[in-house]
Amino acid sequence: MEGYTLGRDRLFSLLREERLLILRRRKYAVTTDSRHQLPIYDNKLVGLAIEHPNQAWVSDITYVRTKQGFAYVSFVTDLYSRKIVGYHANHSLELEGCVKAIKMALKQGVPKIHHSDRGSQYCSPHYTTFLTQKGAEISMADKGNCYQNAVAERINGIMKAEFKLNATFANVAAVQKAVAQAVENYNNKRPHWMLKLKVPAEIYAAAS
Repeated sequence: MEGYTLGRDRLFSLLREERLLILRRRKYAVTTDSRHQLPIYDNKLVGLAIEHPNQAWVSDITYVRTKQGFAYVSFVTDLYSRKIVGYHANHSLELEGCVKAIKMALKQGVPKIHHSDRGSQYCSPHYTTFLTQKGAEISMADKGNCYQNAVAERINGIMKAEFKLNATFANVAAVQKAVAQAVENYNNKRPHWMLKLKVPAEIYAAAS
């Protein structure tokens, strides 16, 4: 229309209302590489009743954004109490981050079963031997079945949505600091319905 001007904000509002705005897709990181020739272990959690702490731990890796790229956070969670017993933020997906997380966890106890996906980090003989020498059994989700590590995935989501790990941090050091604080708050302040509104640290300590 002649003589009519349309401001930038109004233009974008109109495009959004008419669903003509092309949304910019955020980059994401793939954290599981199961295309390897390393040994695979059976799923030992199927049908298993989880009745006490350190009966089974679940491990997983999630990514966090930084201004320098992605950081990768390894979590180890006790399946009974939902307590995060080990964690580490690393600049890469190499084995180091997972090993540091499990070493932290093993200072609190030894699981009967360690469960994870089939990622190359968890299938590494260095990682599995480290656990089996402590007396833990290795368990892994079936191929292509992410739901068999659902608790670990759920923890990842909670840490991002409720404890602000979905932010973009300056660097890996900032991520490590944020993760440490998030884990402290999650373990000691966040009640769970399945724990009858108690917090993970309380359940883990009471039943250990």
